[in-house]
Amino acid sequence: MSVEPTRKRFAWAVTGSGHFLEESLALAARLPDVDLYFSAAAEEVLPMYGRGLDEFRSQFRVFRDKTASSVPVGALYEETYHTVIVAPATSNTVAKCCYGISDTLPTNMFAQAGKLGIPGLVFACDTEPVVVTKAPKDWVTLRPRRIELDNVERLRAIDHCRVVCSPTELEAALAERLSQLSLTWNTSSS
Repeated sequence: MSVEPTRKRFAWAVTGSGHFLEESLALAARLPDVDLYFSAAAEEVLPMYGRGLDEFRSQFRVFRDKTASSVPVGALYEETYHTVIVAPATSNTVAKCCYGISDTLPTNMFAQAGKLGIPGLVFACDTEPVVVTKAPKDWVTLRPRRIELDNVERLRAIDHCRVVCSPTELEAALAERLSQLSLTWNTSSS
């Protein structure tokens, strides 16, 4: 996979899922040159997990879903990004991505990246018949419906997209991508 030398950054889109939210954001913090793109739903969910947008601004460039046409997506056309990551991705986001609906900042980033041939990595939440996840106050057992599981499989067939199903798989896929780009994990603690 060749990468244009002008593309220098990771774009990391966060959706409204709390499923492995902390683990996903911790991985984002370990990558070099990452911009965070928050959906409106992500902004609603973050405070439920004791997080706020301001804490990310010291380490990342932060973009919010505040425009009808997803204006921040334009950075993809300027060859800013070599990789687009959506993590964690709600079943709603997965469904939109696999059916070509791009009406949020993360889904628009995913769609436009694919059209530009920029590799996408999606950490889908509903990937197993039983999912145990940390809700804001307790652990919850969910049983994704057949439609959610089928949509994950549909997403796997999308051009320039790789789907992962756990923080371990996400970390491995990111390590592979770093290797392809001749980059390394950040070692400093912020």
